[in-house]
Amino acid sequence: MISIDRPYFFYKEVEMTDRSKFNVDKDKSKRSYNGIIFDSVLEMKYYRDVLCPLVESGEVISYELQKPYELQPKFVHDGKTVLPIKYVADFVVTYKNGVTEVIDTKGMPDSVAILKRKLFWYCYPDITYKWITYVKKFGGWIDYDECKKLRNAEKKRKKMEEN
Repeated sequence: MISIDRPYFFYKEVEMTDRSKFNVDKDKSKRSYNGIIFDSVLEMKYYRDVLCPLVESGEVISYELQKPYELQPKFVHDGKTVLPIKYVADFVVTYKNGVTEVIDTKGMPDSVAILKRKLFWYCYPDITYKWITYVKKFGGWIDYDECKKLRNAEKKRKKMEEN
């Protein structure tokens, strides 16, 4: 029975056969560079604009793409196996001075990403882990937490100007 308070299209079943999870199968041409298909355009731009020049200059001696990390091993609860919690890093970069960083490109992190970041910090305290994003008005590539602080300060400033 169709309710009056909701339109008919609300009840239509949607065909999901041509879609994949998060639509990553769509528009691969925008997300590919040098034959590598990235999960996001932002990830591809970081690889192209930051990582490749650092490799060419010799600052970066090695890097890995999509390296998996286990945040919690699988376990058995009430006779059922609970799958492990895994995290896949966008980039693992080793610099010529021996420092290794795990770098993740973020546009807008969801609650799962925030939780996995906390778990990563807990499980791997010796590994430097960065979230970075690209914001043109803040000068390009910037640490996500720094970007968040700058955006909040900007909102606060605008609010003060309105009053």
